[in-house]
Parts: sequence; structure tokens; C-alpha cells
Amino acid sequence: MTEFVTALNETVLVCDGAMGTMLHAAGNSLDRALPELNLSNSELVSTIHESYLSAGVDIIQTNTFGAGRLRLAEHGATRSVREVNIAGARIAREAAGRAGRRVFVAGSMSPAVTARQRPQVAPAERIAAIREQADALAEGGVDVLILETFGYLEELVEAVTAAAAADLPIVAQATFTPDGCTLGGETPHEVASALSALPIVALGTNCTLGPQHTLTVAGELRRHSSLPLSAQPNAGLPRRIHGRRFEYHIDGDYFARYARRYVEAGATLIGGCCGTTPTHLRAAVAGIADLRAPRPAPASAGRPGQAVPPAHGDLAERLADRRFVVAAEIAPPPGGVGDEAVESAAALRERGVEVFLVSPRETARAQLSSTNLALHLRQRLGVETIATATTWDKTIMALQADLLGAHALGLRAAVCETGNPPLRGDYPNVDGIWEVDSVGLISLLTGLNHGRDSDGLTLATKTTFHVGARFNPGAIDPRAEVSRTRAKLRAGAQFLITRPVYELDTFQRMTGELALDVPVLLAIAPLHSFAEAEYLAHEVPGVIIPEATLRAMEDAGPAAAGVGLDLAAGLAARARALARGAVFGCGGDTAALDRLVQAL
Repeated sequence: MTEFVTALNETVLVCDGAMGTMLHAAGNSLDRALPELNLSNSELVSTIHESYLSAGVDIIQTNTFGAGRLRLAEHGATRSVREVNIAGARIAREAAGRAGRRVFVAGSMSPAVTARQRPQVAPAERIAAIREQADALAEGGVDVLILETFGYLEELVEAVTAAAAADLPIVAQATFTPDGCTLGGETPHEVASALSALPIVALGTNCTLGPQHTLTVAGELRRHSSLPLSAQPNAGLPRRIHGRRFEYHIDGDYFARYARRYVEAGATLIGGCCGTTPTHLRAAVAGIADLRAPRPAPASAGRPGQAVPPAHGDLAERLADRRFVVAAEIAPPPGGVGDEAVESAAALRERGVEVFLVSPRETARAQLSSTNLALHLRQRLGVETIATATTWDKTIMALQADLLGAHALGLRAAVCETGNPPLRGDYPNVDGIWEVDSVGLISLLTGLNHGRDSDGLTLATKTTFHVGARFNPGAIDPRAEVSRTRAKLRAGAQFLITRPVYELDTFQRMTGELALDVPVLLAIAPLHSFAEAEYLAHEVPGVIIPEATLRAMEDAGPAAAGVGLDLAAGLAARARALARGAVFGCGGDTAALDRLVQAL
């Protein structure tokens, strides 16, 4: 224990990156028990360890994430917990021994249960599973235990207490969502306060978030604890390709830039999680080479009335009459309460907004569905709404029932999206179910409009949905995006809304190639800071931020929000000549909306 703890307090240690991503890239499904590869394909596991060691890391983690009794059983694994974990420790120990330098082996431990198992498993069973795995890893000879990707503070506290019996140093890492809280709703302050009282040698965060948001969380943890800090982000947001496969697109230079910022913020253990590879970690090792000396830890801180819904088909009539549509995108407030959204929509309506596009938040926290909030706004304010309908985790029968119910209550416009499940740790985005995608949902709504259900049977009445779809001018593969958009139009899409754009050249090229004969609404969202611009440019797939825009936002410093609004106003000024409407993503910022509407 002394050697690892001494190193952790004397220098910055670089941990490896994703094991699951590398095993997946080698052809293994993330739906299987990956730790069993310690027994069935130890050569592959060893090769991955060696690739990270070649990148210069100081710590390699065993291929034992999810190797507790309860999680192995969910995958139908037949090998014993002891056998799988000792093999994982042995493979890593042997790889470290061949490195010819000091390398620590960390036993990787996940929560005892998956999110799906959690409601059915008692705390005593979770504790027993953690203790069993920790004992096996200790027997296998690891130097430290890393408890990672814990979304619920109570489980992390349980796990630390159970694992402490193995008499090894423990690094405890919680997983946070983009709203800055864990899946259980705990803040970094609450996490730091609880963990600081436990027998751990470092606390930190890993998974779910990309480099930029991880930096924010790490900074908050640093403010509330004097323990050594760890930070292991994902490689941004994954992009879903070929049905069920996900790819990450952050490059090594960007990852290294944030690795350096973690150290400057006080982190003494950095690494990577989902999507990160030896390329990312090699860049990180080089990027912090001059910051290996210890750094002192900073001191701890101290309702509008009821209204009559609009006439049916209002959006369709506006577009048919070639009237320019001014819309605002609004998201359900967290917590499942709609009054805040009603107040924001009322204020925006006073500024000239005619239509509200309701889109879901990318979070696993409780929220109103987009369809329900769209109906709520119609009923409370009498505004025209477009509901975003996503297909993930819903059967076609459930989608059909929801949409028929919404139509009966007055909803007339819907934008069809495939959608991604919210990030919940472990291997993000792998547990969604898609019976149909956005093209299939468009076909469903087109059929309902013709009086046919999903099986082609005749309905008692026809719906009158105005069916919309998204398209992305900033897509990584423009040719594929054009093909996909044409498929949506063939399925029956009657209007299109872009993803937010930050330049118009790609939009003009793509719409020219599509030769569209349906209305297009241009989505414009002002940038608020250089950090936001950098995050979108590097961590979010399919977003193009021009270099000139990035430079302008960086040069603006504290005045970046004003520059971002100026740039958005410039795009809005050209919108009338290029599109049939504009959808502004201003949240509840009425001053920003005023500026953009005036620019039209």
C-alpha cells in the first residue's frame, strides 16, 4: 500500500483507457461477459494491456469490470468469480512485469449490479458480491482497487466499506450526468463529503461525461475534499453506426489538452474511460510531462392561465401559405414539473415566437416526455407545438398508442427521431432497444394519416399529423446523411428541421444536393462561451464549428456570450433567404431571442 500511496502523493499518475472499447473493436460484443475473456482469450487481454503500457501509462486496470457474482450471472457466465478475477490480475501483473519500469496494477471493480438489476437486489447481496470480488483481486496480486462508474452514492459507500476488508488502497470514482449530479441525484459536494470520511486514498469521477464536463465535476470535487483526485472521462459522445455499433471521435490532442487541465485543477490520477484508446493516453502522457511534480491542493470552499388550443393544423397552414415560421426549442425541466416550461414559453411568445419545438433532455433523470409537455403547453397557453418523438426503448405498438392518444388530445405536429438512450455509466448507449428507427416512425405516422395501423389494418378514422424529420448539415459523412434524409422523405416526411448549425456553407451544399421540395426550418443556437464551442467542436459528433468561430469565442474571453449571440444573429439574418423558418435554441433567454428575431 505504501508504494502506491507514496507515488500518488508525489507525482501525477496516468492510468490506462478503455478496456471494453478495445475488446469491442476486436470483435467482442459488449452484451457478453467481457471478463470471461481472461480465461478464453487471455492473449487478447494481454495485448491490450501492452498497448497501453507502450503508450507510457503508470497504471493498468484488470479486465474485471463487471466481474462480480451478480453481473456475471446476468450474462449467464459459468466461471467462478475467483477464477475470473485472479486470471485478470495475473494477466495484468505479467504485462506490467514485462514493461521494464514501475507499473501499478489496479483491480477494476464496477457496481455490484447493473441499473436493470438494482431494484431487485438487496444491499446485503451487493455488499457480499463486492467483498468476494475484492478478495479475489487481492489474492491475484493487484496493487490498488479502483471502484469505478458508480452512479449511486449509497452503492459506492457500501462498496468502499466492503472492499476495505481486502486491505488494499482504494480509489473511489462516481459517475455524473451532464446536469452535474449522479444518477441518484447527488452533487459533487455530497459525494466528496461522504467519501472523504471513508478509508480511500483518492476520489474522483469517470465515465458518461466527456473531457469538458468531467473537468467541471473534478473541479467541484476538488473544492470539497483534500484527498488526491482522479479524472477519467469518456472520449466524448458516441455516434451510433450500422445499427448497434458506437464510435467515438475525439482526437488525441483534444484529450491531452484536457488531461493537462485536470492536473492544473489538482488531479493526481488521470486516465480514460469509454472510447479512449492507447492513442489518447499516449497524447495525455506527453501533454502532462512537465506537470509531474506534486501540486498543492486548493483549500476547500466553503402559472399562466388556461388558454384555448390553436386551430388544428396551424403549422401545416403556415408552411403551406409560405409564411416564415419563428419557433423556439424548449426542453422539459428536470424533475417532471411542467410549470417552469409554461412560464418560459409564455415569455418567449411575447417576443414573437409562434411555434415551440419540444425536445427531450439528454439525461437519465426524471422528466416529462416531449409529447406530454407539448400537449401541456398547447392546453395551458394555446401555442402551436411540435413534439419530438423518439423510437428508442419503445415497441412500434407503444409508439402507435402514444401518438394516437396525443392526436386525440390535439397534437398535430411531430418530428421523428431515432434517439439514443441517456448515458447511465458502464458502457453507455448499449442497452437501448430500437424496434424501428426514425424512418420507420415516419412510415408509421404516414400510415396513420392514411387510416392504416402499423399492421396495415384499417382504422376507424385518419390522423392529420404534420410529419417532420431532422437532418444534419454537419454530419461526419455528408453522403450518408443525404441518403438518409432522402429515405425520410420517401417515407413521408413533410418538413425538415436541421440540427443546430454554426455555419451555412454545408447547409447550402446539402440542401442543394437534396433539391428539396419540402419546407426546411433552420435551427440556430447561440454559443455562450469558448468552452461550449470547444466542447461541441470536439466532443459532439456531427457538429461543425468553424475555426474562425472558435478563435472569435476564445479571443472574446468573458465577453464570449455576446460574440456568440452576434454570430447567431448573423446566421439568422440569412435565414429568410435560405429556409422557411428558424428554430432558436435560446432556452428562456428572452433578450437573446429578441436579438435573433430582430435579425430575421
